[in-house]
Amino acid sequence: MRVPIRHIAGHLVWSTHGSVWALYRLHPGPDERGRREETVQGTYVPAAVRDEQLAKITHLIRSLSGAPRLFGLCAQVDPGEIALRMIEGIEPGETAADGGPHPWVENVEATLDLLGEQEMHRRTLWLAVPLQNEAAGGQMTASLGAMWADVAPMLGMRAAPVARREVSGYREQASRVEAALAGGVAFRPARPAEIVWMIQHTLHRGLEEPLLTEAETSDLYGGQLRAGMLQSPSYADLGQVRLQEGGVDLALDDVEGLSGGDRIGRSGRKAWWRLKTSSPLRRRWLQVESDAGVGYQAQLALAECPPAVSQDAADLFAQLETLDFPVDYTVDLTLVPAEKARDQVRRKKNELVDQADQYDARPTGMPASLTDAARDLGELDARLSRTSVEVEVQSVTVLTVWGPTAAVCDARARALAALLGGADYRAVRPAGLQEALFTLGLPGTARPGVVREFTQHQVSEDWALGGAFTAAEVGDPNGMFLGIDLDCGTTRPVMINVADAPKQDASASMGIVGDLGAGKSVLEKLISESVWARGGVAICIDRTPVREWATFARTAAAGRCQIIDAAQAEVSIDPLRMFDGPEGRHYALSYLTLQLGIGPMSTNGEVLHHAVERAAAGDAPSMHRVLQVLDEMAGAQAGKRQDAAATLAGLIRVVASNPLAAMVFDPALPPVRLDASGASDMIVITTTGLKLPPKAAFDKPEVLHQQPLEALIGRAVLYLIAAIARQTAFEDPERFTAVVLDELYWLTSSAEGTALVHEILHDGRKHGAGLLAGSHDAEELGPDRGLMAYRALARTADRERARRGLEFLGLDPHDPELLRLVTTGLSPVGQRGREGEFLIACPRQNTGRIKVVIPRIERISSSITTTPGRRTTAPGSAPLAGAATGDRPKELR
Repeated sequence: MRVPIRHIAGHLVWSTHGSVWALYRLHPGPDERGRREETVQGTYVPAAVRDEQLAKITHLIRSLSGAPRLFGLCAQVDPGEIALRMIEGIEPGETAADGGPHPWVENVEATLDLLGEQEMHRRTLWLAVPLQNEAAGGQMTASLGAMWADVAPMLGMRAAPVARREVSGYREQASRVEAALAGGVAFRPARPAEIVWMIQHTLHRGLEEPLLTEAETSDLYGGQLRAGMLQSPSYADLGQVRLQEGGVDLALDDVEGLSGGDRIGRSGRKAWWRLKTSSPLRRRWLQVESDAGVGYQAQLALAECPPAVSQDAADLFAQLETLDFPVDYTVDLTLVPAEKARDQVRRKKNELVDQADQYDARPTGMPASLTDAARDLGELDARLSRTSVEVEVQSVTVLTVWGPTAAVCDARARALAALLGGADYRAVRPAGLQEALFTLGLPGTARPGVVREFTQHQVSEDWALGGAFTAAEVGDPNGMFLGIDLDCGTTRPVMINVADAPKQDASASMGIVGDLGAGKSVLEKLISESVWARGGVAICIDRTPVREWATFARTAAAGRCQIIDAAQAEVSIDPLRMFDGPEGRHYALSYLTLQLGIGPMSTNGEVLHHAVERAAAGDAPSMHRVLQVLDEMAGAQAGKRQDAAATLAGLIRVVASNPLAAMVFDPALPPVRLDASGASDMIVITTTGLKLPPKAAFDKPEVLHQQPLEALIGRAVLYLIAAIARQTAFEDPERFTAVVLDELYWLTSSAEGTALVHEILHDGRKHGAGLLAGSHDAEELGPDRGLMAYRALARTADRERARRGLEFLGLDPHDPELLRLVTTGLSPVGQRGREGEFLIACPRQNTGRIKVVIPRIERISSSITTTPGRRTTAPGSAPLAGAATGDRPKELR
């Protein structure tokens, strides 16, 4: 095969056909220095966003001219790329405390094991725009250069160089094209290595192909201007392949005795039945043989489009992502201005009138197809007349599937044709044109004339509805491996990085909504584990009677966790012992006024303030010392101060004698270590046994004072717990801290818990902290839930709660399809293998459907689930979120 490229200068390509093209990468993502990152949409977008994107693509099409070409290529993804993205931005430290591997290294290795041998790809879009040589005699010079490129290889000579003036002229034209593209989709000029990768990808379909990741950072293959001439390296080695249409597959055909490549090569010159192979008309594929092996490709041309289709079902190219195999597409466009297109419509109308007159003379009359054609032409004429900037898009669309064997390739081609047929699109796989359609997918080639019969005619807006210029992603560019994208038929990993959000000027807080058993706590635990394993801190407030978070921390973060149990009182949360200076005095006084129900500006408040100050100034400050100071004041003072001190000392003894308050007043308990950077990476505060007053009591002081002592103690202790969480989260802005609050309704039922949530949501970003909150209803996340940049919605059977969840995600709460998905389509109850399905939205405003996967790490999988009877997992298994089975997810088989 001959490579169609003569020279490459930056993103400009001189082809062997005499044309010059400018190639652009659409939706490029962050640049090589990470300074600019594009917002990429997800699979689910609000109607307003969809209309805005449609307007941008329509504007893009109308701003182009001539015959541009769009390439939608599925770049092969290696598991090593995912591993590199998982460790991006972090520095693996020393080994774990027990001498084993670093915890994040375990996560990376588990991900590599899970994704190994999977067919993974990512959709990349490329736009090639032909340029015209406007200099005098420029086109003639280009044609002569192309002719010499045909002759030079036979003479053993290099292709003709290109003058600097010609390069400058084409670059100026390319700058005008870029100005016209501005305001549409995000783009950047393609790099020479990326252009070469496009050819390598096309030739290596069905085989191991060069990785696009390497081409994105490579400086190879580009031409250089020397002595006023453009000199390019040789691209001949790219064409060292053999193309054979309908090539024989040893595994598919009965070819005994034909194992030699020379015998197979004669199949085109001998009768096919003598070779015991199938008919060439049935072998509608292209065999591509190279040093890497033999791959099989099938090219399908879009031969017919439905005359009318709704906007919701018109996204033809988005539907390709639902197949369980990758599909490339090439769209060769011819853009006809409105006036010229209207002239063509008028000629067609006149032809229809002539045909109608001819049919009138027949007894059968005029067929109904003529009436439909006249109606369609009338509608097209009206739409072309609506605006002078309208264009008619005449497109030739080629879809390509491939496989390691001809049987796999053929089965995929049939599945693709069936999918398109279900949407009223007809795709054909023409025998004898496979190589011609294949050539159309190479950058720099001229469109073969034989493919013009597949031209489709649409106005710009109708063509834009197909979604050829859009790309859907979910998650963040790097971070933890969270799960698999369910909106993609092949394996597409999803990653999130909550710790990096503050560095990108976004909130790191996340809200998770769903029914009981839908997988909320599993998702929170996976994110929390990744936070501390990647160098951050996780503070979890656990209210569950089974102390699930404490169990999880002891196994997942063994040696690096600290458990604060409010009921067992094993450690002290005495504010005077935990905090130094004014902070300790502030928290101690606030706790006591809250616990005792006194006003800070009353006589009791003044006495209490004096007692706290004296206790804090001593050698061993503690809340027990405050009680001693009050006893001393009761014996030494006189009058109201003596009475107040005695009363306060008596009330504090009543509280201190209760076991729930022992962790505040017992001086024998060791204090909580708040130096999390040196002692603990995961702090779990269990509140089992603590009771809170009912939410209605907070609005009526007289009702609040009548609550049981246990409820009043629980309220005051919760204040100290919130103080610990806040102080630890905001202590070191350089180290990310996640505050995890499962079943948030319990915490926000009190003013102290609500204040903690409010403060982290409003001030967490600037302090390098975020909130991970789970609830059964979006309203339980509080009035500030709109500040959460990460949002997840699990199965919600109740339709009203589902609507509120969809609104929380930013989607249409009244969309019947989305309601059906949330109520019955996410993690259906009783269906094994479907656990852990979520709709998730990230700061880049991309929303998609994912399946959370628990890594195959024993310390994580053994205690992460809470399903009764299935809380332990056998070693080496890989359960999904919400389950403890050892089965691999269906998408990874």
